[in-house]
Amino acid sequence: MQITIQLNPAQKEVELFGPTDSYLRVLRESFDVKITARDTNLTITGNESGVKKTAEIIRKMQKHLIKNGSLTSTDVTALLTGQDLNLADETGSAIAVYSGKKVIKPLTKGQLKYVKTMLKNDLTFCTGPAGTGKTYLAVAIAVSMLKKKQIRRIVLARPAVEAGEKLGFLPGDLQAKVNPYLRPLFDALEDMMSFAQMKKLMELDIIEIIPLAFMRGRTLNEAAVICDEAQNTLPLQMLMVLTRLGHGSKMIITGDITQIDLDIGQKSGMVEAIEILGRIKGIGCVSLTRRDIVRHRLVQNIVAAYKNRKAKG
Repeated sequence: MQITIQLNPAQKEVELFGPTDSYLRVLRESFDVKITARDTNLTITGNESGVKKTAEIIRKMQKHLIKNGSLTSTDVTALLTGQDLNLADETGSAIAVYSGKKVIKPLTKGQLKYVKTMLKNDLTFCTGPAGTGKTYLAVAIAVSMLKKKQIRRIVLARPAVEAGEKLGFLPGDLQAKVNPYLRPLFDALEDMMSFAQMKKLMELDIIEIIPLAFMRGRTLNEAAVICDEAQNTLPLQMLMVLTRLGHGSKMIITGDITQIDLDIGQKSGMVEAIEILGRIKGIGCVSLTRRDIVRHRLVQNIVAAYKNRKAKG
């Protein structure tokens, strides 16, 4: 079967096709079709089912590009996994951050529930596998609140626990030693504001990115506090974090309870906290699943394969 799609002449091919035609390559591999571009025509050839699905996704890609002025690999992955790119627009849940290039949107129903829960509650627990946007959306909410002057500062914390391998002695000063553990939080922030802006806010202590232990003894008022990788906290550490919450603050605890890196026999503080606090009014709990994964299209398949292997024993 063959379908030819008329492209919008105003659109640049690199925007629709992706860098080095990467978006087209993903479509070819996903649906086992041949895609050729000539002038303003895009021809899709292959089996009927694959051709129709590819054509539908390309039309949605065009529509999204016209409406938003940009098309990212995340958008293409979302379309491939059947997610609705207009979900946030219809519900008014788009998150405005400092970056003028974009607004951040929940792409799945699970992510939409997560965003609504964070906005509604002063304390939110979110669990889910890698790639579901647990940390990214939490940071986006915090940055949005800072931009709107609903809070005065952002505190991002992580336990310094290695993921399965002992790194040993790390050279450099204290900041150099903890930076590898905190890098994912820097990455999320850099996507929402310029590097110069982030550096300035950090120098003014408006944004703090710190190891979990540095939160002891503090009361955090008018702040958005995010504890990431919280599945690797011990019960006493989690209690210490939760009791830092001050007036006018919002706290978000995120983690993947299927990837706990604590020593054998140690209970996760996050798991215990959800068991104890899950039904208290004003505390929200959200559990994202592999259906909410918005990273590379293969991540969803990888998580599912490991889950199936574990189920088989």
